[in-house]
Amino acid sequence: MESKTILLVEDNPDDEALTLRALKKNNIMNEVVVTRDGAEALDYLFSRGAHANRDPHKQLAITLLDLKLPKVDGLEVLRQIRANPATQLMPVVILTSSKEEQDLINGYRLGANSYIRKPVDFSQFMEAVRSLGLYWLVLNETPPGQGGSAR
Repeated sequence: MESKTILLVEDNPDDEALTLRALKKNNIMNEVVVTRDGAEALDYLFSRGAHANRDPHKQLAITLLDLKLPKVDGLEVLRQIRANPATQLMPVVILTSSKEEQDLINGYRLGANSYIRKPVDFSQFMEAVRSLGLYWLVLNETPPGQGGSAR
C-alpha cells in the first residue's frame, strides 16, 4: 500500500523544523511536502503553477495548515479546499499558534476537521504530533477516492 503524503503549510522555519522533527521522532514516516505560503499550498493541492506536474491523483493523508500565512491566509486556503469537489472531504487540521477565538470559530465554520494550537513546550508538541499521527494517519478512515486533488 502506498504511503500517503502529509502536506505541511507553514511559513515559520522554526515551526516547520519542529513539526518535521516531531513527526520523525514519533516514527511517522509518511512523505511530508512543505509549502511556505497559502498560494504555494493551493498550487500544490490543485496541481498548478510550480506544481503543475504533480500527479493530481496522488492522495494526501492530511493537510496541516497554519493560519497566518503570506500571500493567501490559511482560512482562504481552507475555503478553497472545501469549495473544490476533489478536495472538499480531505482531512485538514489547522495547526497554528493563533489564540484568536475568531480564528477558531472561522476554522470550524469553513470545515476544518480539527484545530490545534501549537504548544510552546516541545514535549507537549511531541505528544500532540504523536496523537495526531495515530488518529489521522492510522485510525481515521477517509471516504473512497478522497484525499487527492484536481486541476
